[in-house]
Amino acid sequence: MLTMQSKSRQKGITFIGLVVVGSLLAMAGVVGAQIVPTVIELQAIQKAVQKAAEGNTVVDVRNIFDKQASIDDIKSISGKDIEVTKEGDKVVVAFSYQREIHLAGPAFLVLKYQGRSK
Repeated sequence: MLTMQSKSRQKGITFIGLVVVGSLLAMAGVVGAQIVPTVIELQAIQKAVQKAAEGNTVVDVRNIFDKQASIDDIKSISGKDIEVTKEGDKVVVAFSYQREIHLAGPAFLVLKYQGRSK
C-alpha cells in the first residue's frame, strides 16, 4: 500500500522580499560609503588638533594646525575655525563643524563633529 506524504510547506524569503532587503542593504552601503571619508577626516583633524596644542601662542597653534591640515588634506576646517584657550598652563584646542551628505531630492544627512585636544 502506497501512502502519500503531504508536501511540507516551503520556508524562505520571497523574491519581492529579497528585492526589498537587497535594496535596503544597497542604500545603506551607499550612505555608509559617503560617511566613511568624513570619519577618516575627523581622525585626521583630531591628530592635527593634538599636534597644534603643542604651540605656545594662538598664532603658533593656528599655523601648526594649517600645516598639518595641508599634509593630511583636511578641507572641512582651517586654523581660523579652531578655538584656542588655555586651561592652567596647558593650551587647549577645540573644534566644531558639520558635514552634509545629499541623500535624495531635498533630503540631507547632517553629521555634526566636535572635539578638543587632551
